[in-house]
Amino acid sequence: MNTTNQPSRQRGVAAVEFAIVAAFGGLFLALLGAMEMGRLLWTWNAAVEATRLGARLAVVCDIDRSMNAPIKSRMHDMLPALTNANITISYMNPANTVDPSCTNATCKAARVSLSGFAHTLIIPLPLPPLTLPPFSTTLRKEFMSSTANEVCP
Repeated sequence: MNTTNQPSRQRGVAAVEFAIVAAFGGLFLALLGAMEMGRLLWTWNAAVEATRLGARLAVVCDIDRSMNAPIKSRMHDMLPALTNANITISYMNPANTVDPSCTNATCKAARVSLSGFAHTLIIPLPLPPLTLPPFSTTLRKEFMSSTANEVCP
């Protein structure tokens, strides 16, 4: 048996093994990237929907600055990663400017803004969290009594 020919028959095996492993590694990386992109788009959509929910609650409930905490809590239920620092609830007068002295009789709109929200990645790479752009939803105020309304918190 001639053993000197064996290394020549095994010469390309390492390259073939590397090609197979690299193909599966590339496929795995593409799969992780697609999953992370899906998570980012889901979070983006949830942030927009939480902002819309906050605006809907702000326009149908009586203006009471102490009611902002339950509205923010309902938004937090929709997207648990939100914090109160990310959410701003503003009431506007007829000239569409923010008016801190608005009452139920004078306010014409409510604006809920979301800013500074960062999406944390799950892929194990040393990347910083991705900060989503600011979102804002403005709706016209609906004057209904929120004392007997189950929608208002």
